[in-house]
Amino acid sequence: MKRIAAEKAVEYIEDGMIVGLGTGSTIKYAIKKLGELVSEGLQIQGIPTSLQTKKIAKQENIPLTTLDEHPVIDITIDGADEVDSNLNLIKGGGGALTREKIVAYHSKIEIIVVDETKVVKSLGIDFPLPVEVVKFGWKATKKSLEEFGCNVELRTIMNEPYITDNGNYILDCEFDRIENPEELEREINSIPGVVENGLFIGLVDDVIVGSKRGIITLGKEIASS
Repeated sequence: MKRIAAEKAVEYIEDGMIVGLGTGSTIKYAIKKLGELVSEGLQIQGIPTSLQTKKIAKQENIPLTTLDEHPVIDITIDGADEVDSNLNLIKGGGGALTREKIVAYHSKIEIIVVDETKVVKSLGIDFPLPVEVVKFGWKATKKSLEEFGCNVELRTIMNEPYITDNGNYILDCEFDRIENPEELEREINSIPGVVENGLFIGLVDDVIVGSKRGIITLGKEIASS
């Protein structure tokens, strides 16, 4: 399901575009397909959202550039951990949420690719909200986040704190559900020590869902109707 959705998203990409390359298992399929098209003559430049994505894109011989060189991105393809009916997202399971949000903000079109298990009625039901925080005073930042009524855990890997590509920690915040994601995004980002959180509000144009019944596309028009 992930593969067919990812390959469908690649159909949006045209010759000469600057393309944001998201991070995660689903996006690997899109990057592989892009690599095939590049080998057949497609002319694009990619902006990776993580060191992992940069490595994969290089393996596929996709020409890369930077946001500094191209501050306006034609289209970005990325994944998500949860998508609600308003096309708001939780992202950050792969640890790249800050760079992903920066790239999404500067993209003319943001396409999200998921399988049907990621579509939810309310954000926060199935997946914790990742928050990237600076190392200095992170326990105090954690305490501030807990005041929102969530259970907060420091993300670890091999019993050591997980370190983002930006050199920061991630705190995973487990809610029963997130009632007002727009307000929560703003309030969390107002806490000193928070770099960015994984709520993506109003940044998405289309969500391509790979399901057992085939491809389903959710667009802004559908979400607002």
